[in-house]
Amino acid sequence: MYHEPFFYYRMKTHPKTAIICGSRLGGLADVLDNKTVFLYEDIPHFPQSTAPGHLGRLVFGELNGQLCVCRQGRFHYYEGYSISTVTFPIRVFFLLGVEILIVTNAAGGLNPHFQVGDIMFIRDYISIFGLGGQNPLHGPNDERFGVRFPCMSDTYEQDLLGLAMESAQELGIVSFTQEGIYCQLAGPSYETIAECRVLQALGVDAVGMSTLPEVIVARHCGLQFFGISVTTNRVVMSYDNHEKANHKKALHISVVRAEALQKLVTRLLGKVGENTNPL
Repeated sequence: MYHEPFFYYRMKTHPKTAIICGSRLGGLADVLDNKTVFLYEDIPHFPQSTAPGHLGRLVFGELNGQLCVCRQGRFHYYEGYSISTVTFPIRVFFLLGVEILIVTNAAGGLNPHFQVGDIMFIRDYISIFGLGGQNPLHGPNDERFGVRFPCMSDTYEQDLLGLAMESAQELGIVSFTQEGIYCQLAGPSYETIAECRVLQALGVDAVGMSTLPEVIVARHCGLQFFGISVTTNRVVMSYDNHEKANHKKALHISVVRAEALQKLVTRLLGKVGENTNPL
């Protein structure tokens, strides 16, 4: 199955950066120049996105002078897909020659200092999937992609993190920019109060339902990674709190922060392009 993607020969140039757009954050693809669009349904072996806010398209183009491919719509474990299916596009990106993966997602804020609408740069993660044995690298290892036992302590590129913070400062959005630890649960149900308390005790700052299997496979392939979580809600930590997690409200917050996120990623890619050896 893992051969050169069918659109490899249709493109005159190939992207060095892939961007995975989270819920209602796919507008980033709309600002690309010289776009070429492929629907998931037209791509061999690609599943279909069923989650609200995920369009189901690969959009190739240029962003701030950098060749990119934007993935409008991801596949989630809670949709019934296997971990290998969820991460299949990452290996497609690798075969296209992608070197940097930027991932965005919508997440619930566990850190008491986070506010709804904050943008969190992911500094590290806790993989409940991995701790429970659901690692996307489980099974025979394909040496074309990476080593049997990849190191994960250097998953989040400090240079990219520094460039992102510089970009946030230049754009004047530091007031709602954070750094933190991300954790993924299986979903689709939101977390219980007890579960949230456990995660907070473990040092988790934000929790969501995507991203980490993609990150693990990306690092296995040697891709450099940068992740952004948009805090779309504050998780409920008290039994006296009658607020409830609501997906419609979460999507609304994603839309509100979409413009700032687009500017941030655009500025970040410009900085990467300015440096002949950025990382």
